[in-house]
Amino acid sequence: MTISADTADAGYDPAFLGPEVPLPVPADGRGIRELRYPRFTVVLDPVRRLAVTTAVNIDGSALRDVPRTGDWRLDERIPASEQAGPEIYARNDLDRGHLVRRRDPGWGEPVTARVATEATFRYPNAAPQVNVFNQSKDLWLGLEDHVLAYAEATDARVSVFTAPVLDADDPRYRGLQVPRRFYKIAAWADDGVGTLQLRSAGFVLDQSDVLRLEAEALAVPPLAAFRTFQAPVADIAALAGVDLGPLASADVLATTTARGGGDWRPLRAAEDISLG
Repeated sequence: MTISADTADAGYDPAFLGPEVPLPVPADGRGIRELRYPRFTVVLDPVRRLAVTTAVNIDGSALRDVPRTGDWRLDERIPASEQAGPEIYARNDLDRGHLVRRRDPGWGEPVTARVATEATFRYPNAAPQVNVFNQSKDLWLGLEDHVLAYAEATDARVSVFTAPVLDADDPRYRGLQVPRRFYKIAAWADDGVGTLQLRSAGFVLDQSDVLRLEAEALAVPPLAAFRTFQAPVADIAALAGVDLGPLASADVLATTTARGGGDWRPLRAAEDISLG
C-alpha cells in the first residue's frame, strides 16, 4: 500500500542519482505500508510497527541550515496500532532515533526545506535506540556527511537507505520487539567511461551490548559500548531481508569470497571508511 498525503509528498526519487536505484522492499513479499514524505519514503512493516527500510534523496549542493522545528507525532494516514508511538519511549532510557536524519531532506527553497525537515518527526521514521547509543553515535551520524563530501567532486547527490534489522528474536519491550542492529547504505554516482557509475557503501551498527530488556524492564549497563562496521551490501541485504537491487553490485568495498561477501571492517573513525 502506497500512501502519499498530497503531491508535495512525492517521496524518494529512484532516478535522483542518474542511474536508477529502485526503492528497496522486503525480499519475502510481506505486507508493507509505503509512506511518502517530502524527498523521502518510509517502508513500514505494520506487524513489527517499525521501518524495514527508509530512503532519502540528499542534494548536498543545496542543503540549508534549517532551524530545528517540529514535534514527534503519529502519521495520521495509517492506524496508530501500526506505529511504535510515544508509549514506547516514555519513562525509560530509549531515544526516538531518527532513521532519515532531520537535515537530510532539508535542501532547496527555504520553505520546502523546513517542511521536509519537519516531516522527519513522524513515528514511522523513528526506531528505539538506547540513549547512550543514540547520543554517542558521532561516527554513525557522520557516515552520510563523509560520503557526501566524497561525492561533492561530482554532482554532490547522495541517496541513503537506513533501517533497523528486524530479527525474529529481537527482545520484546512494552509489546514491541526492539531491534538490536541497524543498517545504513549510501549511494552516489561518479563519472565512469562516458557515463555515470553507481557506487554504494554499507554500514551496520550493533546496540546489542547496550540493550538489556528483561521482564519488560530496560537496563543500560554503565560504560557499555556499541559497534559500527562497514559491511558488504550483499551481506546487509541478506541480514535485513531486503531487496537492494543494484546497490549490491555497486559496492565499493572489495569482496573477498566467491559468494560476493567480504570482510566486515570495524570502524572507529571516519578515516577507517573505504569508499573505493
